[in-house]
Amino acid sequence: MEKYVIKGSNRLRGEVEISGAKNAAVAILPATILAGGPCIIENIPNISDVAITIKILSEMGASIKVINKNTLEIDTSNITVPEVPYEKARHMRASCYFLGVLLGKFHSAKVALPGGCDFGVRPIDQHLKSFNALGAEWSVESGMVALTATELNGAHIYFDIVTVGGTINAMLAASLANGQTVIENAAKEPHIVDLANFLNSMGADIMGAGTDVIKIRGVSKMHGTTYSIIPDQIEAGTYMVAAAATHGDVLIKNVIPKHLESITSKLQKIGVTVIEYDDSIRVTGDKPFVKSNVKTMPHPGFPTDMQPQISVLLCLAEGTSIVSEGVWDNRFKYVDELRRLGADISVDGRIAIIEGVTKFSAAPVKATDLRAGAALIIAALAADGITEVEDIFHVERGYENIEVKLRALGADITKITKPDNEMGMAQ
Repeated sequence: MEKYVIKGSNRLRGEVEISGAKNAAVAILPATILAGGPCIIENIPNISDVAITIKILSEMGASIKVINKNTLEIDTSNITVPEVPYEKARHMRASCYFLGVLLGKFHSAKVALPGGCDFGVRPIDQHLKSFNALGAEWSVESGMVALTATELNGAHIYFDIVTVGGTINAMLAASLANGQTVIENAAKEPHIVDLANFLNSMGADIMGAGTDVIKIRGVSKMHGTTYSIIPDQIEAGTYMVAAAATHGDVLIKNVIPKHLESITSKLQKIGVTVIEYDDSIRVTGDKPFVKSNVKTMPHPGFPTDMQPQISVLLCLAEGTSIVSEGVWDNRFKYVDELRRLGADISVDGRIAIIEGVTKFSAAPVKATDLRAGAALIIAALAADGITEVEDIFHVERGYENIEVKLRALGADITKITKPDNEMGMAQ
């Protein structure tokens, strides 16, 4: 079992390069199944969720060639069986995107119910609603979702709630359907737009991505393409908070500043200096932090995936801050771990009340999910003493070489491996 050992109180300084977006990659890679030829995908993040997706494609029969460490050529023309291997699919939330892809391509799909981080109930009822509107029937047996359709026809789809995954799956399934599909109350996240751009580069006809109404005119076939994935806004936001929390000075490169507007705005209100350039952003934690209230919302609101990280910064701000979680029911599991480091936080349902403290103190902690793990790393970087962060497999689902990037900024962080029994004795 691996863990990070972090000696805190070093200011982060220098430059860091942001990797491709996790949430875009795990939708775009399965979407290559819709192509009629090879696809070259650039700026792929080297993270475990991507590795699982690539293994799924390979086991299904795709030919995958490594061009460089972040670029792959994927040829899915030999995939003929519309079923995803059970064991791999059940460990990753984004495996559900294979449902829309396989349904669109083969009018049939069989995929395990998705896994991923545990934020409470995350149903796929809105996904199934969209598939049903397009003409598919579905069933759930032995942990597998099965879809079948004689044909897929364009439809009007209205989501009862804003759903990123549901919007993605509807786009994937409708791209090869007959006629026009209109998706209302669609999610507007940057990776929704990125997926639409990728599909359009393969010959799809999608308009309105990035707004709450997306129109898709089905096409009869698609072709291969070369496409570069957008930078990861959440990775960028994480380094922005890390720079601020350590009172550092960091230039964050390969970003789209517009994607970071809600994060930038909140950091500035807290007292962080943020300067935007064309494709980079500089963050300096050179002033005392002040209290602020944060409510997570679908894009363009403050992203739920940045909620644990911004909460760490508010722990170091003077006064009382309130963080309201507007997306998930159970995203404050990490709070008990932050308390070990000296945070003063109380939670009531979807609301956390944070009383500022002067500093964090080192303690052994465990990552409870992907973004919680990033938050604990930030807290450890700002803490006095040596902190050990366990269960870092969560972090590696979404951050490429995080310890390497942090060390380049001056952090004292090491990844070490300990026998499972020794880890157990230390608990």
